[in-house]
Amino acid sequence: QVQLVESGGGLVQPGGSLRLSCAASGFTFRSFAVNWYRQAPGKSREFVAYISGTAANTNYAASVKGRFTISRDNAKNTVFLQMNSLQPEDTAVYFCNVYVARNYWGQGTQVTISS
Repeated sequence: QVQLVESGGGLVQPGGSLRLSCAASGFTFRSFAVNWYRQAPGKSREFVAYISGTAANTNYAASVKGRFTISRDNAKNTVFLQMNSLQPEDTAVYFCNVYVARNYWGQGTQVTISS
């Protein structure tokens, strides 16, 4: 079955960086686009970034454009989210998402930005 496992979250100071990973299994990874979403306390889940199956196309939320970079390694069935210049408003649980007949979500990884 489809499984998504996020990792790489943690506590960093404002201005710092983190690299999140999403390890996927159970489907033909290279054939499917993957998204990153995030959910801050008391807020609804919001889109962060998108990457197509071949990595030819990417898209970002306005709030992260220029600071975050999504990439993928199809040989390792993994998607990455490089996050730079992190700010307190980036604090959230980050989820990866794929639509394979239906939506699948990982368990999420906590990112906390605080001094």
